[in-house]
Amino acid sequence: MSITHRYTIFETARGFCAIAWSDIGISGLRLPGESAEETLRAALRRHPSGAEAEPSAEIKQVIERVRTYFAGDMTDFSDLRLDLSGQTDLYRRIYDATRRLGWGKATTYGALAGELELGRAGAWTIGQAMAKNPIPLIIPCHRVLAAGGKLGGFSAPGGTLSKQRMLELEGLPSVEASPAQQSFGF
Repeated sequence: MSITHRYTIFETARGFCAIAWSDIGISGLRLPGESAEETLRAALRRHPSGAEAEPSAEIKQVIERVRTYFAGDMTDFSDLRLDLSGQTDLYRRIYDATRRLGWGKATTYGALAGELELGRAGAWTIGQAMAKNPIPLIIPCHRVLAAGGKLGGFSAPGGTLSKQRMLELEGLPSVEASPAQQSFGF
């Protein structure tokens, strides 16, 4: 059975976002980029068979929540229906645990791996899941930090600078990128 994905581009106080959805739930979110064209290209890379569509009332409410978030107001996304049908069971468990991190809360890759009893390679596995997160912000991977409270990576537009700005928006103290992250542009 093939799942049909639809998407739309919308503007926030921080730039243009894209949201994708299916009949199951939200399947993708592109964090703010500088232009609608760049955001559209990114949305099409993730969902090449998707179709641009007018959002349903439910998706319009999600878009308003995303706009509220990027305007700097406390926003909760934990009640939204998600379509994680393309993800492994392990990644679904990781994303479910990550969704429990509310506004202004953070954890580390290692702590999340410990909570999920993932063993020795757990922190690496958490990092891989965060890098492949199809629905950033709604699955708040920006709230998962590297050891010692360092930023870690961030694959969204703007990299770790975007991650830092999102954490600051939520009132979390400034976190520094490690020199290696800065030199490689993570």
